[in-house]
Formats: sequence, C-alpha cells, structure tokens
Amino acid sequence: MIKVLKAAAAFLLLLFVGAQFVRPARVNPTAAAGQSLEEHARVPGEVADVLQRSCMDCHSNRTDWPWYSNVAPVSWFVIDHVNHGRRYLNFSRWGEYDRRDRIDHLNAICKTVKGGSMPLDSYTLVHRGTKLGPADVKTLCDWAGAEQRRLASSEGKD
Repeated sequence: MIKVLKAAAAFLLLLFVGAQFVRPARVNPTAAAGQSLEEHARVPGEVADVLQRSCMDCHSNRTDWPWYSNVAPVSWFVIDHVNHGRRYLNFSRWGEYDRRDRIDHLNAICKTVKGGSMPLDSYTLVHRGTKLGPADVKTLCDWAGAEQRRLASSEGKD
C-alpha cells in the first residue's frame, strides 16, 4: 500500500511540475489612447476608488497579476477569469463602446453588484477588502444611473 501511495504522490508531483510548462499568457494589452472610462465618463473619486479596488483587476487592461497567477493550475483559472471579464466589460476600452452598449453596461453594473454576483466570491476570498459593502453598491448604482441619464441626454454625446 505504501508503494502505491508513493507512486501516486510521485505521479502527482510530476504532473504538477509538468503543468508549470503550460502557461497561458498573462498580459495587460495596451489600450488605444483616449478610450478609457475616465476619458469618456464622469467618474467621481469615490466611484473610481471602488472600481479600482473591486473591479479593475478583471475588467481593465490594468490587471495587477498576483503571484499565484504564475502557478498552474490556479493560473489557468485566474487568467481565464480575467480574459472573460475583459471580453464582457473592459473599462480600458470604454470609448470603443457605442452609447447603447455603454448604457447597457452601466445597467448591468448596478444589477450585478446589487445581486452580489460581482466581484466574484473566488476573487474576494483571496483579495481582502474587495467585497462590496452596501455603501459601495449604492455609490456604484447612483453613479451608473447618473451616467445612464447623461448618456441618454444630448449632453452625453461624444
């Protein structure tokens, strides 16, 4: 029985070491100049703080990659989550979205934070201080509503 356990442990160790050579790209793509959220929306300081603390690692090209994003198989999940988040909503590319998409994204921001589905539990578990409290949710929803109204008015034309 001991031999079988040692062989299984050796196999798992070999598998773990081999997995380190399968490395998806961890990138922060350069966004086109003038396309960021800050350049196309009115983002008060308190909103910027909440977005930076709880959203930008997955929803911008300014990801602060943690050390464990270098260790497979965890790195595969982290990189996949970031890439998925960027595909859905990327604040670094806000200027590339048309007005309707921006309004839809703003609506989705409020809906997802009110529902508690963002930030992901797996993210807040290892990033202390990123979980949104009721005041953070109100701040984001108030801002998203104001920005939607601005975009819907003639003032919101880019």
